[in-house]
Amino acid sequence: MAILENIRKRTTILILIIGMALFAFVISGIFTSNDFSGGKVGSSVGEINGDEISIDNFRRKIERASRRSGPTTSSMQLVNSVWNQVERNTILGQQIEDLGISIEQDQIINVIKSSPGIAQNPQFSDENGVFDETKFRDFIAELKINAPAQYNDWLQDEEAIIQGAKEQTYFNLIRAGVGATLKEGELDYKLTTDKVDIRYVRVPYTSIPDSTFIITKKEISDYISAHKEEYKQQRSRDIQFVYFEDKASLEDEAAIKGQIIKLLDDTVEYFEERDETDTIPGFRNTKDNAAFLDRNSDSKFDTIYKSKNELPIKFADTLMALNIGKLFGPYQDGDSFKITKMVSKKPNGSVKASHILITWEGAERANPEIKRTKEEAEAIAQDLLKQAKAEGAVFAELARDNSDGPSAPRGGDLGYFQEGVMTPKFNDFAFGNEEGHIGLVETEFGYHIVRVDDKEDLVQLATLSRAIEASDETLNTLFTDATKFEMAATSSEKSFSDIAKENEYLVRPVNKINALDENLPGLSNQRSIVQWAFNDETEIGDIKRFGIGNGYAVVQLTAKYEEGLMSVEDASANVLPKIRKGKKASRIISQNQGKSLEDLASGNNTNISTASALTVKTPTIPGAGREPLVVGTAFALTEGSVSDLIEGETGVFKIEVSKKEEGPKLENYTTFASSLQASNGTRVNTSVFNALKENSEITDNRATFY
Repeated sequence: MAILENIRKRTTILILIIGMALFAFVISGIFTSNDFSGGKVGSSVGEINGDEISIDNFRRKIERASRRSGPTTSSMQLVNSVWNQVERNTILGQQIEDLGISIEQDQIINVIKSSPGIAQNPQFSDENGVFDETKFRDFIAELKINAPAQYNDWLQDEEAIIQGAKEQTYFNLIRAGVGATLKEGELDYKLTTDKVDIRYVRVPYTSIPDSTFIITKKEISDYISAHKEEYKQQRSRDIQFVYFEDKASLEDEAAIKGQIIKLLDDTVEYFEERDETDTIPGFRNTKDNAAFLDRNSDSKFDTIYKSKNELPIKFADTLMALNIGKLFGPYQDGDSFKITKMVSKKPNGSVKASHILITWEGAERANPEIKRTKEEAEAIAQDLLKQAKAEGAVFAELARDNSDGPSAPRGGDLGYFQEGVMTPKFNDFAFGNEEGHIGLVETEFGYHIVRVDDKEDLVQLATLSRAIEASDETLNTLFTDATKFEMAATSSEKSFSDIAKENEYLVRPVNKINALDENLPGLSNQRSIVQWAFNDETEIGDIKRFGIGNGYAVVQLTAKYEEGLMSVEDASANVLPKIRKGKKASRIISQNQGKSLEDLASGNNTNISTASALTVKTPTIPGAGREPLVVGTAFALTEGSVSDLIEGETGVFKIEVSKKEEGPKLENYTTFASSLQASNGTRVNTSVFNALKENSEITDNRATFY
């Protein structure tokens, strides 16, 4: 433990950084509880090296993650994210426990004191602005009593802090043993600076047609057995489906279009309670656009003025050209029919401007580091104004180099803005001058050298819209068609594909679905289909209809793949090229043994090529591609030597070393050794965890619960 304590002292800063990254708000449990393990209640969602992962605790973590991530994250994304974290924490936690690594309360307090979110919070500071541990403890105690949900959230945050600090200590222990000697540094230097020039002949594998060799199933099977690590497969499924989309028919579209057209003109209605008729203005004549659209449109009246680039691209020119009170439509925009009325226009209602701000000490929002006087600021601004107006001046460069405003990195570009957005004097200048004008404006923020970049008209539109949706009749027909197809595909002796073809339905295959997938091409989030495909009772050939958000999918399970080695059929696409390559290499070598470079070139209708300044670190031969074995062989030969035939990546090579050049020797190689050590150190966290995971026994039952 003395050794661990010494290491811990040396790595305090790293521990603090990890701790700060892991919590966002407050800490509590270290003051109120010493139990971080949690209960193991109910079924197990998995097991890692003998430690069961409680489904109850797992669900609580998912619930909390869901509250934090918001509605944009799908359920399976949350499940997978939480599982990955639990998997990591468990595997590393087991190692940490075996080593006896612990984190004391005073170290956790140090993390708190170093966190800007806590240390700079006035709620936890004394009269001198210093973090007050007592105030913090009182806050935690109050949380526990008055905000139990927030308190329970913190318990998990605190657990993450402690886990993170322990992990960092663990990785630092390993990192302390990762080094690089001066000899290793020298080798790394030589791999980059030692160079070799070669003459070579390459007989490409493409010179022998693939059809020359007939590869048997046994050869593929033997290759798979000899390379088991490369041909492991996960448990997966293949399906095919026909999609019946909830989509409006042409008749539905015509009916919706007709409905929206009827709303254009006035109608006469009889009011029984008054025993009289009244004329109800249509969209064309209504004086109250907001009320009319509230009653009749899927979209409400938008009072905001818009520029041309904010309108639908396809119709923007037409809409901008409308006169006040005139209408355009009906037109289809996306999934809606629309009729648009021009309500109002603001010529030049939006201005695009750039500026260079020169501020002074005491000006509003001025950077405290600026100490110039107002007079000095004015002199600088006047000089910049002259430069900006000079022929050939690049305003954006002047702004980037001189402006005190936040828009400086953008070349002073303020974008488009409407009347009243900017401070009054700036606003009046921008809207009162022509495009291209440059001038000086004084505001409470400083002196502005302003350029009016562009002006554009704004319009206020009222748009009557109706969504294009399938009618009840169309939906009923859709359901009937999907059901009939399901029944026919299930009961007929014909294949799923043949029946679909007879009905002119498109069959869509989806291959190698994993048990935890949820998004299927063409169907998006359909977890229920994946669960059905992996159900032990679902057999190959089974068919089922699923109601999805916008229609129906009739799905057939077409293949099952269990965890283990790939079958010959599944692996053949990958294995065949490799076996052919080996056979081609053997034939080329057997037919060309003992030949010189010249004979090899002439006998195989190719040329002698050259390559210079090759290094081990970049073993790419121009015209041949990456060939590490060929380049490595060149470095192993002496200058003037000729190699045997070499089985390369793209062909069989024979090389002659024409020149070898060593990099200049250095007095020492400390820099390269240090660089190696640093590089190795950065990989510790990932490499160590991946190695531990690979050698762990993990049972994953997520697909059973989700």
